[in-house]
Amino acid sequence: MAARPDEYPIEGAAATHSLASLLRRRIVSEGPLPFAGFMAEALYHPVCGYYARGIRQVGRGGDFFTSVSVGPLFGELLARRFLREWRESGEPARWRIIECGAHDGTLAADVLAALKQLSAPAFEALEYAIAEPLPALRHAQGEKLCSFGDRVCHLSAAAEPLPGVAFGNEVLDALPCHLIEWRDGRWCERRVALDEAEAFIWQILEISDARLISALAPLGGVFPDGYRSEVRTSYDDFLAPLSHALSSGLMLWLDYGFERADYYHPARREGTLRTFSQHRAGDDPLVAPGGCDITAHVDFTAVAEAAQALGWQPAALRNQGSWLTETAREWLLEMEGKPQAAALRQFQTLTHPGQLGGSFHALEFRR
Repeated sequence: MAARPDEYPIEGAAATHSLASLLRRRIVSEGPLPFAGFMAEALYHPVCGYYARGIRQVGRGGDFFTSVSVGPLFGELLARRFLREWRESGEPARWRIIECGAHDGTLAADVLAALKQLSAPAFEALEYAIAEPLPALRHAQGEKLCSFGDRVCHLSAAAEPLPGVAFGNEVLDALPCHLIEWRDGRWCERRVALDEAEAFIWQILEISDARLISALAPLGGVFPDGYRSEVRTSYDDFLAPLSHALSSGLMLWLDYGFERADYYHPARREGTLRTFSQHRAGDDPLVAPGGCDITAHVDFTAVAEAAQALGWQPAALRNQGSWLTETAREWLLEMEGKPQAAALRQFQTLTHPGQLGGSFHALEFRR
């Protein structure tokens, strides 16, 4: 029988030690590990991975700060965008919102509360499905969202397609990535190996993964020797089950990243891979796997190509400030003559170019 969420070994040192031991055994058994495999275990191992170890990573007291941390306005503005999609789709009697990366359910609660207030018919027609593989987070989400009753569920692979929306805030940047390096006029892969003392080290090897070779083909060009970057080959795997659960509608991803030509510009020699712990950025993901967040920017071009292969068409790529300002037009008009100081402060943080508004982008697809 599976352990209850309160039985998971989520103490930091013990979990990190256990995960490091697991990774060492994999390397001994399989050989040097592609970083995508290392990152997947470090973040998503169901017991010892970073995201399985509790719900305290996000916010001022955690490891990183997101738009959700600003306050409930972010969820309300998303709800207004989703409500507009429902209305433009002809107000279907059943529709679905799929959230990825819901963490403890705070953003879901903000979206659902706003939808319930804005439109009772849309709320009553809604299925809010969370795509969540980690048992501990599924438990936390269930507790957080229990007041919304049968409006909320976890996404099933057998779910019938419905019109609706799939979205995620800072999800794509946490998908596992391969690390690449330009050596002697060709691409090589940086893998994780062990030294004689069984410490994790980098090993540069020829690329054998067919999907990675295919993903590298569009990069072209000649790069400086020692140039490093990241490539994800899993966008299609990530998007496919979401696409299958929607008969039509909208996909929305809010994240930081670049289009391909900018991402792989020869001047960007060190890539974008970073770790975060207690709001401090680091550049060595091999230290204490499972003990910190690991992230890399998003190649928006590659996401668009994967979505188009599934029948979705790019509809918008804008910085978060511009996208939220347009989304908030009706809300701003409602505020005229009766401003709410706290909400306006949240709006400024979310949209100001020097804060979250310039750091993040909104990527929309329609089908």
